[in-house]
Amino acid sequence: MVELPELSLPENPKLAQNITHFARALRKAGLPIGPGRVIDAVEAVAAAGFTSRQDFYWALHACFVSKPEHRVVFAQIFRLYWRDPRFLERMMAALLPAIKGVQEEQAAKPGEKRAAEALLEGANQDVDTPELQEEDGSEIEVDASLTISSEERLRSLDFEQMSTDEVAQAKRLLAQIKLPVQPMLSRRLMAAKSGDRADWRRTFREAARRGGDIQSIARAKRRHRWPNLVVICDISGSMSQYSRIVLHFLHAVANAKGAGWARVHGFTFGTRLTNITRHMATRDVDAALAAAGAEAQDWEGGTRIGACLHEFNRDWSRRVMGQGAVVLLITDGLDRDDPKALAHEMQRLHLSARRLIWLNPLLRWDGFAAKAQGIRAMLPHVDSFRAGHSIASLEDLVQGISDERDAGEKTRLMAQVRQEA
Repeated sequence: MVELPELSLPENPKLAQNITHFARALRKAGLPIGPGRVIDAVEAVAAAGFTSRQDFYWALHACFVSKPEHRVVFAQIFRLYWRDPRFLERMMAALLPAIKGVQEEQAAKPGEKRAAEALLEGANQDVDTPELQEEDGSEIEVDASLTISSEERLRSLDFEQMSTDEVAQAKRLLAQIKLPVQPMLSRRLMAAKSGDRADWRRTFREAARRGGDIQSIARAKRRHRWPNLVVICDISGSMSQYSRIVLHFLHAVANAKGAGWARVHGFTFGTRLTNITRHMATRDVDAALAAAGAEAQDWEGGTRIGACLHEFNRDWSRRVMGQGAVVLLITDGLDRDDPKALAHEMQRLHLSARRLIWLNPLLRWDGFAAKAQGIRAMLPHVDSFRAGHSIASLEDLVQGISDERDAGEKTRLMAQVRQEA
């Protein structure tokens, strides 16, 4: 039997046990962590020491984080486990049924719900709700009524507030959504016995074969053609959680048979534009998104909407747009570049598309107003401005595509902009 080298542990053995439990929580939250990384983490902490909190954080970060999307979850679990035990108690209370007058409803920040579920190991599952009594015998009223089903609640839940299990359920629901599109009439004709117009060229050809005798007049009708769907998705830091789930939806649309689209093209942008169309053709969604993420090196980075749209208009517009393409632009519109240049590129994109639909997750707020310069520059050049933060908002996208008169929230927001001007 091969003897394993002896592992030099820190002086306090409980620290090694805590690091192991911390690694298990990270694994439950979705990070790919095996025993080897746990051993490396213990050795790294033994080498770096435990005197500096910042050194301890980055030593574990270097051992456990291998992808940009794992940074948020790691930071939240680290805070829950090592830095703020009272926050863990608050998250545990948030996962249990609410007791009137005791708990205030508080939305979790991105990654916090998944982090709390990983540390609590399913404490919110299979929770019984018996009648509770205080010491004096008076009953405590527990609000355990369900006003809507779990599926309906999941459809309206913000993507950023979903737990790991809820994200998995949401992806399964998104795979069932279809984006049917109506065909467009082409100028080209095709033979049809009951066509609405005469096909004189075919009539004369048939007559030439019979010595010039016209026995019947051939009929024709206009051909139907199917447009392309072009999705341009923001993958910057503020859009990372939304863009990952939307790309699952895009993959389902790209691989759906009989949906009507001639072809589905996908692009991601943060600080640069990346074409991920060929990756979306992969049948396995996990393999497709892994390949797309490997090619797009600017995940969770900055945002340069104007520069990336300029690159699309210059290099890709004529290749993928064709005539009658529908464009889905998925971004929050928060851009620090020149708003005039951004408006110019949006105008070019709008003129090249049959319909330009903008999905913005910021519309989840009831009091949303077009205050940012980037949003003001982009809004006049879209046909429809809709929310894109939940399953229900993506289901409503079907209406936005099929109804060309649907403008979403654009009419209301443009009226506000005119009043402020």
